[in-house]
Order: sequence, then structure tokens, then C-alpha cells
Amino acid sequence: MYSNIKINDKSIEKAINKELKRQQEQIELIASENYVSKDVLIATGSVLTNKYGEGYPNKRYYGGCENVDVVEMLAIERLKKLFNVKFANVQGYSGSTVNAAAIAALVPKGSKILGMGLSSGGHLTHGYKINFSGYFYDAYSYDVDKNGLLDYDEILSLAKKIKPSLIICGASAYSRIIDFRKFRKIADVVGAKLMADIAHIAGLVAVGLHPSPIKYCDVITSTTHKTLRGARGGIIMTNNEEIAKKIDHWVFPGYQGGPLFHQIAGKAVAFYEALKPSFKKYQEQVLKNAKIFCDEFKKLNVDIISGTTENHLFMINVKKTFNLTGKQATEILHSINITVNKNTIPNETESPQVTSGIRLGTPAMTTRGFKEKEFVKLANIIYIVLSNHQNRTLLKKMKLEVIKLTKKFPIKG
Repeated sequence: MYSNIKINDKSIEKAINKELKRQQEQIELIASENYVSKDVLIATGSVLTNKYGEGYPNKRYYGGCENVDVVEMLAIERLKKLFNVKFANVQGYSGSTVNAAAIAALVPKGSKILGMGLSSGGHLTHGYKINFSGYFYDAYSYDVDKNGLLDYDEILSLAKKIKPSLIICGASAYSRIIDFRKFRKIADVVGAKLMADIAHIAGLVAVGLHPSPIKYCDVITSTTHKTLRGARGGIIMTNNEEIAKKIDHWVFPGYQGGPLFHQIAGKAVAFYEALKPSFKKYQEQVLKNAKIFCDEFKKLNVDIISGTTENHLFMINVKKTFNLTGKQATEILHSINITVNKNTIPNETESPQVTSGIRLGTPAMTTRGFKEKEFVKLANIIYIVLSNHQNRTLLKKMKLEVIKLTKKFPIKG
């Protein structure tokens, strides 16, 4: 179990220990969050944070890098083995910086790029107007159809009109399987490069529970802290040597300075854990939990975006089902110790700060030991609370039920 810390800076000590208490006492359903192992925590909090070393293994601009070179090379080799790729960069500070470096490696500034629309489940870095991807590039978006599904024929038709230099596939809030083979065909028709952002599904891809983009995409990016259950950060992979050289250049010196070696160590430990048979069993349970969680809501006539889930997450149209905004639903659930995030949905009528939906994911609570039975119970608690959110007595009762669950399934170290 994670434990309290003791440091001389009592203000920070208090904030960290209060955060630990919050995590222990709340049910975490944010799809992009997880709980790392104690080994990952130790590596990430190690003396490696003291070392500076711009450049790459055996090609540093600083002395004394012999040990951090070992750490970074282990992270690279484990990542290559995990995803069966020839080249990998593990220095990315975050998912956004690796996407910036990957796009720059593939196309020049000002090029046309085509990515999934934000309200359809895409990400800011896939071409949203207020992001670098929409500022430095001529960005366009494709959306899901009326059923909340990717229509590959429609995407092809759009690509033919736009003629993008780069197509980005992958999502932050899409609950169905992504067909990378079809995206490759679309890219080939219009002569575009193809990039897959698998930040959310990386853990599923690694163990073969979601189709891999590796043989179809020019570049694959991901974060390491969602389904991969590692230290927070980003990674980039490719099988093309020339593109790999460009990626390395755009990570450093293009978008970043010195690598965060403590972060890379945390990634390396997570890759080590992901190569174990137990990691596939974990991902299988993530999928089982997501399916039964979603199905229980459907039994209660809750409106599910895209109809069902085939991965670790799904979205609920709370405006249609409960006459609540996503912001309101998030605040109500937070009051009974359930953490979710508000999320835009297809054909959104509210602002991104308000939204009409919420996104639910199973990776974190699966790490804590939740199985199908617990997620069925949780779906009913959420339904009761959102349907009767003005009944304060009921909310207090449901909060006690949630706290019982969190005590039964503590965060394990």
C-alpha cells in the first residue's frame, strides 16, 4: 500500500499526503489515470532526477552519463520488444510534446493535417484550433457518424477533398475498435503520411487485445501513464530509419532539452512489468470490467455514445439521460467520492468547459482489484445518484457505500 511521506517542507508534505488520502478514498474512473506500482514510484523518485544529459545514449553533451545511458537504453529495448518495433524514442515529457515532435518529423510547418474532431473523441494535438497542431498546421477534422462510429468511407471522401499531407488516427474518447488498416488505405489513396496516437489503448495494443497500428502507420505515439500503467510521459515509435532520425532531432533539440531520467526510469520499469504475463491478465480484466460496466448502464436505459465499448472506456450522454451537463454530473459524483471527467460528445451543444457528457474508464479501479461484480454495483450507484441528485440524504448514503468499496480495495504498492 502507498504510505504517507515525511519531509521538512510541511506545506508540500501536507498536500501530498492529502492527495494520497483523496486517492485512497475515491473511486477513480478517469480513463487516462491509473495507479503505478511501488517500483515505478521508487524509480521515478530516485536520484536520477539529479542528472542532466542532453542528447542520446553514448552521444551526450554532458559527462557522467554512463548510468543514465543504461537506463535509457533499457527503456528503448523494452519498448521495442513490447510493441515489436525497430526504433523508439522514450524522452518525451508528455503526450503533447511527442505528438508535436512526431508531426514535425512527418510534415513541414503549414502542411494540411487531418485528425479526429475533438467533440467526436479526438485530442487537442490532432488539429484543434487553439493547440499548436491547429496553429502551426492547416488543420481539418473528421467526425463520427450519427451512431457515434467512424465512417471510413466518409473519411476517405473528406481526405480526397482536403488532400492532407498527414492523417492522424487515434482518440482520447472513442469506445470502439480503430481499424488502422482502413486508415492506411485512405492515406495511400491521397498520398498522406499516417500517424497513430495510441495513448489510451497502448496497454491493450501491447498485449494483442486491440489491433496494432505498427505495420500500417509511419509513426506511432503514446503516453505511458494510462493503460500502460507507467510513469507519466510520452513515447514515439516507427519502423522507418529515416523517420526515426527526424523524430530524434525533433524531440531534441527540436522541442525539448535535457531528458528527465527519473521519468525514463519509471517508464522502463513499467515496460518491464508490461512484458510479464500478468499484464495481459490485467488488460483482459480491464476489458471485461468496461463491458459489464457499460452493459449495466444500458440496462438502465442510459444513453451510451457509440452504443457500447470495445476498449477500456465509454461515454454517457448525461444531458439526454439525466438532464444534467457534464460539469454538473462530475461535481455531483465528486461529492460522493467518485471521480470522472466531463467530456464533449458528438454534436455537442455545450462549451468544452460545460459539456453534455462524462467519460468513464476502468483501468485504475481494475488495478485496485475491482472485478465485474463491483462495476455492476458502481453503475447502479452512479445511476441512482444522478437520477436523484437533489436528495441529500440519499447522496450521503451512497457516499458511505463508495467509501466501503474504497476501503475494501485499497491502492496497492
